[in-house]
Amino acid sequence: MDAGPGLEFEREIVQLENQLAERERLADRTAEQEAEIRTLRQQLNETLREVYANLTPWQTVQVARHQSRPYTRDYLKLAFDDFVELHGDRHFGDDRAMLTGFAKLDRFKVMVIGHQKGRTYKERAACHFGCAHPEGYRKAMRKMSLAEKYHLPLVCFIDTPGAYPGVGAEERGQAQVIAESMFKMSRLRVPVICVVIGEGGSGGALGIGVGDRVAVLKNAYYSVISPEGCAGILWKSHQYAPNAAESLRFTSKDLQGLGVVDDVIEEPLGGAHRDHHQMASRLKTYLSRTLGELEATPIDELLENRYDKFRRMGVFLEQAVAEQGSEV
Repeated sequence: MDAGPGLEFEREIVQLENQLAERERLADRTAEQEAEIRTLRQQLNETLREVYANLTPWQTVQVARHQSRPYTRDYLKLAFDDFVELHGDRHFGDDRAMLTGFAKLDRFKVMVIGHQKGRTYKERAACHFGCAHPEGYRKAMRKMSLAEKYHLPLVCFIDTPGAYPGVGAEERGQAQVIAESMFKMSRLRVPVICVVIGEGGSGGALGIGVGDRVAVLKNAYYSVISPEGCAGILWKSHQYAPNAAESLRFTSKDLQGLGVVDDVIEEPLGGAHRDHHQMASRLKTYLSRTLGELEATPIDELLENRYDKFRRMGVFLEQAVAEQGSEV
């Protein structure tokens, strides 16, 4: 898979990739040239490993937004079979930022709901760059009801900077419909798996983010607000986005430590954008294993565990306040 243009911190990596590609294009290579290619490959792998093991939070955001990163539709092609897309919310229209439909994953028949950004500019504009409108979340809720009716597990792929912030979306009840979607997911009587595959921003992500298992890809992020939005509020300028990224603690390592996500899915060396097939294979393995675990759990127990999981988030703050109050 072509990783596309390199990011700012990948200059050395891009140089090595270009050198390697140039050597590999040679038709009749000598033994010395073959040895040079092996050396370059080893050097490239070592550099990728070192750089991606030490990403800053802001660099993680850049990787999560990489234009060559696989999106929901890519995973549906590579990891699932027999996907049948379902359209519309039966109220206003069909939001292309929210992709929904039936699919098959190994022996499991599932309902898939996921944000879709689009690859080309035309596709991105049609998908509102992954920012769903109220009709997108209403479409998702209709499909949740369908999954419950036919006893199908629900798989959600989160990849959005946030819900669409326009006036029209607000007039059509953006905040209300996100709250309704979260409530519906909390009581849905089928297994639910949510995976943050790129950006997980604000309420737009939470609208399809309540599940029995919540996972995040290694180089994705999950946050209450985008770094630029946080910087605009706190520092009145987007140029402080790297500072905001440091403070928000939204990387996979932070999220797992805080108990916000249950699992972190490792990405191929150099990020998911460098190898779509390997990333899809890892995601498929995780989903199949987790669906098997959830399938064996009684549904009433799943619902109770789902409720308790989200209630436990932030409880340490309540405990700290309670202790402080008792000392007064």
